Order: sequence, then C-alpha cells, then structure tokens
Amino acid sequence: MMEPSVSDHRTEDCRLDCNETGDDFAPSKLGTKEYWDDAYKRELQSYKDIGDVGEIWFGEESMDRVIRWMAAQNISKNASVLDIGTGNGIFLVELAKNGYSNLTGIDYSKTAVELTTNILEEEGFTSIKIQVEDFLNPSKEIKSFDTCIDKGTFDAISLSPEGREEAKTRYVASLRTVLQPEGFFIITSCNWTKEQLLQIFRPGFELVQELPTPRFQFGGVTGNSVTALVFKRTD
Repeated sequence: MMEPSVSDHRTEDCRLDCNETGDDFAPSKLGTKEYWDDAYKRELQSYKDIGDVGEIWFGEESMDRVIRWMAAQNISKNASVLDIGTGNGIFLVELAKNGYSNLTGIDYSKTAVELTTNILEEEGFTSIKIQVEDFLNPSKEIKSFDTCIDKGTFDAISLSPEGREEAKTRYVASLRTVLQPEGFFIITSCNWTKEQLLQIFRPGFELVQELPTPRFQFGGVTGNSVTALVFKRTD
C-alpha cells in the first residue's frame, strides 16, 4: 500500500499569496471556485500517482497550534467539530490522530471532497463525515457544531472577484447558523489583521484568545504575517 506523503512546508507559508493587508486588496482568481476545482484536480491526480496529499495551508504548525489550544481548553474529544473548506482533509486527519471523533469536513469543490475521501480511507478514518457544501449557503444538516475551524477559507472568499462584501456578510451569517451559542470559532488568516477580524465578526462573536504566530521585523517594525484568533459565539 502506498504511504501518503505531505508536501514539505518548513515555514508558515500562505498559499493564498497575500501580499496586501486591508479592505482594498485586489480580487484574485484564488477567490473563484474554478481555481480550486482545477487545483484539487491536480492534487487528486498527484495523490493517485505518487501518494502526495498536497499542500498544508500555513504549514503544519498552524494545525498544531489549534490542536494545542483545544487540548489546553479541555475541549471534549466528542465535541462536534466542523472544518470549513477542508481542502485535502489533512486537518481532519490530525484532529482524528489526536483523539477527536466527531468530525465533519465540508468544501464546495467536489474534487477536494473526493481527494479528502481517498486520504481518509487510506488513513483509516472512515467515520469522519465529509461532504460537498457551499458554506455561504449551507444545507440544514450543517448545524449545531461545538467548534468551527477555518484555515484560509475566509481569506479565499475575501478575494472573490465579484460580490466580496456580500460574501463576507453571508459567511458571518452562515457561521451563526452552524455554530452553537457559546461555541468556538478558530480562524487562521493571512489577509486580515486582528483588528479587522474583530470588526468583521462583531457583533455576535467575542474574542477569546489570540494564538501566537511567527513574527517578522522589517524597518524597525515588528508584526505578524499570519493571524490566528479564537472567537466565541455570543448570540
């Protein structure tokens, strides 16, 4: 049996290639479903050919920090967890390896879901639920989650060439629909700063904690290229 491999990310790279921070960053093909369908079609073929599961958005550390936080907060291993825009499903694999058993992954790309299904079967995690869903228009069965995780999906939505503001508004509305009151929302972003995310997700969500991410220094100014925040639903 072919042993799955993961593309090596030694640094916390942002696959979305975020070069601008602010409300006026340029629309991009990275915000289109066509782009991701093509990308996951290539990754699916690569997985079938050589067992490479593809890239890990923001690197492995981005998953580790979320899992460490969940463990530190004693999040139940049976808590219902939704991975929004699961991509290749590697985050689901890592959560399952750490004992979390009530996992669901969604993606609007059918090819991404096919790739994830193949990887989960190879890893032996066939009880994880995975399905095609547009998070901006979720089905009625996607509801009542204790924890929702987003690692790059809101970034991609923010780069949509058309209707970006409406898409961001619908994202927040969908999050309120699928997340239980007092539930946690954990987001990792390279498009948005902490202050911007606080503005976008208020009212309705309060900041619980900012998770530490790699810092850089340029021109005497220190900052973060990636933002990771934990919110709690309050309404």
